[in-house]
Amino acid sequence: MDDIFEALAHPIRRALLDALREKDGQRLADLERGHGITRFGVMKHLRILEAAHLVVTRKVGREKLHYLNPVPIQQAADRWISRYAAPFARTLNDLSRVVEGDRSMADKAPKHVWELFVRATPAAIWAILTDDAKTPLWQHFNMTSQTDWRPGGAITFFAGDRPMIVGAIVALEPPHRLVHSFSAQWSPDVASDLPSRVTWELVAIGDSATKIVLTHDDFAGETATSKAVGGGWPEALSRLKTLVETGEPFIIPAPSAA
Repeated sequence: MDDIFEALAHPIRRALLDALREKDGQRLADLERGHGITRFGVMKHLRILEAAHLVVTRKVGREKLHYLNPVPIQQAADRWISRYAAPFARTLNDLSRVVEGDRSMADKAPKHVWELFVRATPAAIWAILTDDAKTPLWQHFNMTSQTDWRPGGAITFFAGDRPMIVGAIVALEPPHRLVHSFSAQWSPDVASDLPSRVTWELVAIGDSATKIVLTHDDFAGETATSKAVGGGWPEALSRLKTLVETGEPFIIPAPSAA
């Protein structure tokens, strides 16, 4: 974790993360403004943040967009202040935001992108990711799932007997890519949104490691769902990493039903 703390040590790098917290998916030209350093200087700081996996980038047309990745920060919190994990996860809810400004670009851009590295093969991660019996060991709020594991098959996540997320399998390419639609049902405001899309990509790194890239996009604008999901995914990814690497679940108690 030394690279994370080194990246956070510089005030300009913290300011760049703050800028992405306020408005995710920014171009280099956007991030240059207001820091009093050259374009090259901003690029240098962004490379350090990318090396620490605090920032991830995506190409959209000719533009390179920068996204805040809060997962490493949550991993640090889980290590030393795990009793504050639930409030921390709630704080992360605002870290990933919808791209603003040019709406034509925003319609094409991913809204939430997270990356993390896991000391396991894609096949080992895939085996857990596609095993409904293991879903509550890593999913947000310890949700369970029922899935028809075929393209077009239904996928549903439950809190108790109540469906919280419903969708369908769009693509199933073991052990590297899983895509499913995502229609939130936990409250009336999100239930009225059009379905969005979740894409899991498992990229092998050598013989025994994997880069997980999770993209949640295809929102119909700045929806209630797009604003709500930023807190749950970092927790789920951290718990998935712990489960795959150690074989032991990292349990965060689900909130009591009202």
